Amino acid sequence: MPDLAGQRVLITGASQGLGAGIGQVFAARGADLILMDREPPAWNVGGAQVIEVDLADAAATAEAIARIDGPADTLIHNAAILHPEPIEAVSLAMFRATLNVGIQAAFQLSKAVWPGMKARGGGALIFVSSQSGIKGFVDETAYCAAKHALEGFSKCLALEGAAHGILSCTITPGKAMHTPMSEANYPPELKAEWIDPSRLAPAFARIAEGRDMALSGRRLNAWEMAQEGTG
Repeated sequence: MPDLAGQRVLITGASQGLGAGIGQVFAARGADLILMDREPPAWNVGGAQVIEVDLADAAATAEAIARIDGPADTLIHNAAILHPEPIEAVSLAMFRATLNVGIQAAFQLSKAVWPGMKARGGGALIFVSSQSGIKGFVDETAYCAAKHALEGFSKCLALEGAAHGILSCTITPGKAMHTPMSEANYPPELKAEWIDPSRLAPAFARIAEGRDMALSGRRLNAWEMAQEGTG
């Protein structure tokens, strides 16, 4: 089983929030990071490859993928847009951008890293989901649509990857996190109990290191996995 030292890990939405928390923990464990976001990371990335890109733009995403230095062992697609508003107010542009970041970029990135993972006999595809990928919520038509699509997409990749040692799973935080997204959208009761997202990073490390194929095709809970202390 591969450890993180020497693994090449591609993380989207890596500038701040959960992506930054994962990136910092992975870097400390020796991972070789590729970080994608619209803005430069707000943390010391060391020797990571940083690619600034708007993942809502398919052409820009394709150009960013072409800039990746070599194959990736693990993909963590964390980037997302959450802009709550009632259906009457949702513009087509916002709806499309939300789906583009959530599922179109997931497709482009997975398709890009797949051949290398297949050639090397394995890899891990980790897609950050949420309760919005399981349930419906008022004022979240676009976000829920994107997360529900991501759930189905991951299940299909799990089936295709089984013969090649490629694990595909979704993972929900399982705990309120203190991120820029949550600052803008969480009610006071959740803000009262939110945690630093780096506390969830051990769950992602456990998946990337172990590549336990029994986890493939499943929706996992990052908080529960991190609390098990095996990450």
